[in-house]
Amino acid sequence: MTAATARPARLLWLELRHNAMLWLLPVVFALFWLTYYRKITAQPPLWDPRAASLQTGAVAVFTAPVAGAAAWMGTRDARRRVSDLVTVTARPRWARQLTTWAATAAWAVVGYLACLAVVYGVTARQANWGGPLWWPAAVPAATVAAVAALGFAAGTLLPSRFTAPLTAIAAFFVVALSTQLIVGSQSYWVVSPIVASPWDLGGDAGAATFYPYVPDLAMAQLMFLAGVTVAVLGALALAAGPGGWRRLRQPAAAVTAAGLLAAVTAAGLAGTGTMDRDGMIAIPALHDAAADRPLRFTPVCRRTAIPVCLNPAYASYLPATAAALQPVLRQLAGLPGAPVRISQVAAVYHQEAGNDVAIGLAGPALTGPPPVYRLLLPDQLNGPTFTAQEWAGQLRMSAGPGIVASVIGDGPGASPAQNAVAAAILRAVVPLAALAPAHPPGRGNASGRRGSPPPADVLAGNGRPEPWPVLAPGSPGYAAAQRFAALPAATRHAWLARHLTALRAGQITLAQLP
Repeated sequence: MTAATARPARLLWLELRHNAMLWLLPVVFALFWLTYYRKITAQPPLWDPRAASLQTGAVAVFTAPVAGAAAWMGTRDARRRVSDLVTVTARPRWARQLTTWAATAAWAVVGYLACLAVVYGVTARQANWGGPLWWPAAVPAATVAAVAALGFAAGTLLPSRFTAPLTAIAAFFVVALSTQLIVGSQSYWVVSPIVASPWDLGGDAGAATFYPYVPDLAMAQLMFLAGVTVAVLGALALAAGPGGWRRLRQPAAAVTAAGLLAAVTAAGLAGTGTMDRDGMIAIPALHDAAADRPLRFTPVCRRTAIPVCLNPAYASYLPATAAALQPVLRQLAGLPGAPVRISQVAAVYHQEAGNDVAIGLAGPALTGPPPVYRLLLPDQLNGPTFTAQEWAGQLRMSAGPGIVASVIGDGPGASPAQNAVAAAILRAVVPLAALAPAHPPGRGNASGRRGSPPPADVLAGNGRPEPWPVLAPGSPGYAAAQRFAALPAATRHAWLARHLTALRAGQITLAQLP
């Protein structure tokens, strides 16, 4: 190592040893574990939701400590009253400042990489399919470098003992409140690094599972953060004063202008993004059309009365899914027009007015021949993870009526006999306790989800989602459904095997039901 490189390396080593960020790392680790780590690892073991949560959590946790530590290091010369002494040294003031910022940013990045390694390591052991997503993982690293530059600039330009705490508080509120200005997916404010996906949607389980991860937003954010960092560091060189070199001013001005241009361009690009059908933000200027093609995978299946097949990323859900649907499938297996397979598919997302998002199934639920029922699994990404019992109840609630309706017939053209038979099958195979809504009105927390089921009339379809058949208590259809539900399962199945074609054609009346 030459003397020209040994002196800067030694200065950087001294700054690393005596940097305030080093002593804040245990505090940051504790905050991350208490506020985000347990929430992230409690999510389903899918790469995209966990990567998105890690980006949001790391930016939220690291911003204030990094800004405060950088501001404290920026005020060091003024606090120790050595500004005049270091001004007359041979090394330019900006070079010393750059070294101090680099040491602060380096410790912050090291701390973040430790959190990333733990979260991704746990996910790698739990995930059944897919791999790490590096674009969203890079955004927090660039964020801490940019925040360190902003904090250091604040401490350098406004040296005071109050600068560090005020800078930390201001940085936290700026980052946290930046999401309040987002309306829909097409907003310039999604360039904020705390935003990892459409802010009105949250983590999308289909991204990097059914479709490739779309890195457009992360690319714009990295461009924005790099521009901010370069602009701030260039501005420090311009403000270096007597301790700077005159020959640095023109390059510093050019660097500052380039950084500002990059940041403004990135924000403009983010404002052109829209939510695509897969629930990710696509920016036309950065988008790769290859990301619109679905990923190829070999489904994992469970041999039930009708085989149930899921994306391999959901392999851990297969036993519970098959067990939840087995009572319904047992009633329908072998009937004319019944599906030969239940196959999981991705949801389709559509941005509506304001921050509303429509999530549903593209195309009919039953396709073929041979007939295959396209299944959407319950969404549990925006709340505490379901227990096995809750998962089974939600799946029966969401998929059970649809599977029955695809075989018996549903919609406005369904006959009273079809509605009665569908309601009877659901009453026979779906326990009332499993039909409690996951989120009762006005309650979205865990206690609301686990509340006791409200009184409901299963045959009447009270509070049930479509296509649950609705029968008025005391009506002829209600009485026929009660009568049909009371039959043994083998008797119901044998009758349907003989009469289902006529039932679907509307040729069976309520009086003809056994």
